[in-house]
Amino acid sequence: MNSRERFLEVMNFNTAVRSLKWEFGFWGENITRWYAEGLPKVLGTNIPTRLTTVNASVYTTAWTHEWRKGRTYLERYYDEREQEIALPKGIGIWGGGLYWPSQGFPLALDVMNYFGFDKSTAQVPVEQVFWPMFEPVVHEEAAEYLVYTDVDGVKRRYQKDEGVIPNALDWPIKDWDTWNQLKEERLRLDQVRARFPANWAEWVQAYKTRDYPLAVGGYPCGFFGALVHLIGYENVFLKYYDAPDLIHDILDHFTTLWIAIWEEILADVEVDCCHIWEDMSSTKGVMISKRLFYRFMAPCYRRVTDFLKGKGVKTILVDTDGNCEALIPWLLDVGVTGLYPMEVSAGMDVVKARKEYPTLQLMGGIPKYDMALGKARIDEFLEPVDWLLEQGGYVPFGDHLISPGVSWEQFKYYRERLNALIDSKGKI
Repeated sequence: MNSRERFLEVMNFNTAVRSLKWEFGFWGENITRWYAEGLPKVLGTNIPTRLTTVNASVYTTAWTHEWRKGRTYLERYYDEREQEIALPKGIGIWGGGLYWPSQGFPLALDVMNYFGFDKSTAQVPVEQVFWPMFEPVVHEEAAEYLVYTDVDGVKRRYQKDEGVIPNALDWPIKDWDTWNQLKEERLRLDQVRARFPANWAEWVQAYKTRDYPLAVGGYPCGFFGALVHLIGYENVFLKYYDAPDLIHDILDHFTTLWIAIWEEILADVEVDCCHIWEDMSSTKGVMISKRLFYRFMAPCYRRVTDFLKGKGVKTILVDTDGNCEALIPWLLDVGVTGLYPMEVSAGMDVVKARKEYPTLQLMGGIPKYDMALGKARIDEFLEPVDWLLEQGGYVPFGDHLISPGVSWEQFKYYRERLNALIDSKGKI
């Protein structure tokens, strides 16, 4: 059974099929350390360098700014597909559990191959945010930082030593004027097909025999996520009250645009899932009230989930960090089918969620920080995974990017134990 078939069966709660072997991901600091501690370096960890879509390439300019110096625009962005570059400490390295490519993050191919992971979900190479993308512009650079405008029009500051996701300084949507300009220049509904790559026919042909899941959506597509990404968290919270008509118009337009894009995609290929990025929870709970959710987000969710399910896309997953317990019934009510990464450190309990919501697809829920506490703690937190796997609809992995404090030996012990648990369930 290949990864695509396995994903579809697991999400359909078929307990005769073993779950997928995936991880959410790792920090660049992890991978650098693990190579030094014994992870065999066979394929290396290559950073995507070609800018293709906002979803795939946002932050790429920060990760690869040193490599791009001295190159023309075409050389900088349209030659090699990927390069092996010294990993920033705070870059995310995907472990198969999310869609790829995304955010300029590499795949941890050596980790995935070492543990026999299933193939990662792929994201369609179609522009789902701005077309055309913004051309990256470097405004200021010093030894410690880089200030630049990214492919999504957000002005950011990248701290080189820390190497983490850049901090936003300014956003492309500020008011009705900036929003209307973006709609006219980069969010037109009469140019949907122009968003597809020139070699789309080749992709369509390749997808017919694929052995991995295929997804639409992804970062930063969401009904809270897109707002905070393009307006800023604090600004969004204020605009919910000061400019509700603007928020409604933004969400309505993106919803219409995404449905139009996905309808064109689905006319050509079968898609296995949709990922919606929100990050609308903190360690203390959900960032918005139930009233705001149902006023602004629920109508958009219902339009999207009704459309996707009507086209045969049965798995609709929401990515939100933090404590999202209160969100679960709201999301189920508007047609969402699954949730991840279920952060234990923020109070999420996967066993409790499964008992309260038996039809909710779940991924994650394993405490990433506790892996550093050693074998006894690892054995302890893996005990409930046995029961969860028997219920179906569950993909176990760390509840976000694995902590840099986890050694290679500790991760190896955890992952080998988890793989054995997964292999012990299901006949296929």
